[in-house]
Amino acid sequence: MIDRDGYRPNVGIILCNAKNEVFWGKRIKEHSWQFPQGGIKAGESPEQAMFRELEEEVGLLPQHVKIIGRTRDWLRYDVPQNWVRREWRGSYKGQKQIWFLLRLTGRDCDVSLRASSRPEFDAWRWHHYWIPLESVIEFKRDVYRLALNELAGYLNKSDLSGKSQNV
Repeated sequence: MIDRDGYRPNVGIILCNAKNEVFWGKRIKEHSWQFPQGGIKAGESPEQAMFRELEEEVGLLPQHVKIIGRTRDWLRYDVPQNWVRREWRGSYKGQKQIWFLLRLTGRDCDVSLRASSRPEFDAWRWHHYWIPLESVIEFKRDVYRLALNELAGYLNKSDLSGKSQNV
């Protein structure tokens, strides 16, 4: 499902623990780390897609988390053409995302990277809220910065670890 501007609807998930550290997942068989994210299926709301992706990628159910906030508008990023599937070239530009900020109300042991038959991550860890943007694939960095900055307002700023990425 690609919109008329060439963007695929998607959700991004920033999952925080009680210390306001964020879930940081290592892509399977890669050396890149990211937040959980995934496409919105036809007929699905962003919130429904977020809960589905959270279960598929992290193994967490709605009772394991609390929604703290979400971005007001879509945040977009373009995907380099060499990353675009051949059949999508010419019509696909990238992703438009609604980002959710969640609080883990369950326990670390509730996380299961093998909840799906096609796992996205092979490792995970808690990281300071202000993740190092240089560790994010280059074409997603601006969206990560925008999402983190907008959603930080829902947390007690004195509890946020590390330095702000407000640049």
